[in-house]
Amino acid sequence: MTQSPTSRWSPWTLHGDGRQVRPGDVVAPDERLSWPRTVGVGVQHVVAMFGATFTVPLITGFPPATTLLFSGLGTLLFLLITGNRLPSYLGSSFAFIAPVLAAKTDGGIGAALGGIVVAGVALALVGVVVQVAGSRWIDALMPPVVTGAIVMLIGLNLAPVAWDGGGAGTGVKAQPLIAVVTLVAILLTTVLFRGFVARLSILVGVVVGWVLAALTGNLDQQAVRGLRQAAWVGFPEFHTPSFDARAVVLVIPVILVLIAENAGHVKAVAAMTGRNLDRDMGRALLGDGVATVLAGSGGGSGTTTYAENIGVMAATRVYSTAAYWIAGGTAILLGLCPKFGALILTVPAGVLGGATTALYGLIAILGARIWIESRVDFHDPINLFTAAVAVIIGAANYTLTAGDLSFNGIALGTAAALIIYHGMRLIARLRGTTPESRQSPHPEPVSF
Repeated sequence: MTQSPTSRWSPWTLHGDGRQVRPGDVVAPDERLSWPRTVGVGVQHVVAMFGATFTVPLITGFPPATTLLFSGLGTLLFLLITGNRLPSYLGSSFAFIAPVLAAKTDGGIGAALGGIVVAGVALALVGVVVQVAGSRWIDALMPPVVTGAIVMLIGLNLAPVAWDGGGAGTGVKAQPLIAVVTLVAILLTTVLFRGFVARLSILVGVVVGWVLAALTGNLDQQAVRGLRQAAWVGFPEFHTPSFDARAVVLVIPVILVLIAENAGHVKAVAAMTGRNLDRDMGRALLGDGVATVLAGSGGGSGTTTYAENIGVMAATRVYSTAAYWIAGGTAILLGLCPKFGALILTVPAGVLGGATTALYGLIAILGARIWIESRVDFHDPINLFTAAVAVIIGAANYTLTAGDLSFNGIALGTAAALIIYHGMRLIARLRGTTPESRQSPHPEPVSF
């Protein structure tokens, strides 16, 4: 493909005539389409990330407009840190929901933000180490059986939040009819439509549920009054972090999920573009870490690379980072519109309950997908017990208190997955009881 020149200041070359992508071609990260088309693709990325990104602050009680603003700023920072080579949008990470809710209960929003900041710093440091030492040690520390178990236990740990807000009396329990209609709308949108509309099923479901709540008088009238009074232009609500050891212990295990998500994102983009992006793995982790620190410092949710936007790239075959600069800028503008933030706050509890029933379930099933795609051998009792124990600890939300510190199900389940896997592997190697040491091509299934 012959590339047309573009202006000297632009880091992107024009792909072909800038109007179309021929069959079999892709628009590479350092290419772009014409600017009107690039703007259109960028806005699609905003729509794709929107449903999940604004759901997280609604659940955790963070200001939605603030989270949206920092997701845009974080995306631009990520692009700068990765040298404009890795297309990605940084939206709100669902992995933060459970620990943030627990941290807020103990120390308020400031303590939760402090935990997010520390997690961001830790992730950034991991990124520096990976950039210097390479990424193979990540695969050794967190093989697929461990990664899948951690992701699954996070989804199951959040199940009570979908039902009743984790004891707050919200969620499905508060407005069951609205929750069911919202969930049905999500499911029907997924199968009635194709392509891009189907990817917006969560957003469509939320809109349908909101309309039903409005028609039946189930909107929070205080939130509605706030919407009417909100200005069209202004800064969102900012909060400053405070640092509490208990909150940090609750939130810090999330970095294991963020590492897995970022690594998966880099590998997915590499596969789709045909480029080796392993050298950018450390920069990706550093970029997400810095973006999470920035968000936590001002009142936003912790960030991660978004799979929803990988779907948009796969559908459009446009991997241009120029589109992500447009997406980040658009999110910043929306974050500076208080009217938009106030509209998000009117979403009722039943709508959130219906949407999160699907979302949290998808998180849990994503763990199973990791196992399946990685062909994890569950005939191996070490893999079997690693997943079994970790998932139950997370789902039941086992809690351990030691002095002023409190460890919840996600922290304990994550630790259990790592300790059980590596501990049992070490003992089995020393004893010669691993399938490899027996030289058996078909390991015997565990019996009960």
